[in-house]
Amino acid sequence: MPKGPHPCVRDLKAVYTADVSTTVHVQVTLVSPDGDRRSGCTGTATESTRTVLPQALGGRELVVDNYTVFTPDGAKPPALRLCGDLGCHPAPTGCTSDSYVQALKTVDAPNHSYQDAVDCRGKWMVMQFSWPTGAASCGGDDKGCGSRLGDRYFFRAEKSGWRPIAEGAAGGCAVVQAREPDFPASMCENLAPLPASLHPHYSPAPSAGTGSASPTSR
Repeated sequence: MPKGPHPCVRDLKAVYTADVSTTVHVQVTLVSPDGDRRSGCTGTATESTRTVLPQALGGRELVVDNYTVFTPDGAKPPALRLCGDLGCHPAPTGCTSDSYVQALKTVDAPNHSYQDAVDCRGKWMVMQFSWPTGAASCGGDDKGCGSRLGDRYFFRAEKSGWRPIAEGAAGGCAVVQAREPDFPASMCENLAPLPASLHPHYSPAPSAGTGSASPTSR
């Protein structure tokens, strides 16, 4: 909620709106001047409000403002568990498409990233991915449409999902095994360096009068 030196929230309400199959929907509303930065309401704070459901939630999920979902599964009543991006009951971490999506989110991969190569073996994974850098909409012979950048990450499976171990465009195992000696050599020893066009490395800016920085491969 908005926070500032003066009151920033009034008429805070949580209103039951609907039952839809296995979910109960609640809408939170409030009045705040935070849209005007001159109000000073530029911080955030936690506030609470109450609502009464027509009947007990039971085993159903609670949806707040159409996008935040809570479930009673795995929580100690009366608490609820906040569901993640992959839903309230994501599949176990593994070599699956849903798990690959989670891995990309974990490393903050840019929107529209594409999995170029994935080697997944049990608790270990190496993923190379890339993303477009051209104009949002272009066609014909516009070379910007084919421009891409990319990266490579190494992961270890944990209960909460794939956890990144190391990032590196260099070939071989040095980068990942420096951080995780148990990472299988068979998954990294034959990795080639990413092309400089896909993963440019910019040298530090030179001092005045010595020219401009230029990309080099690493």
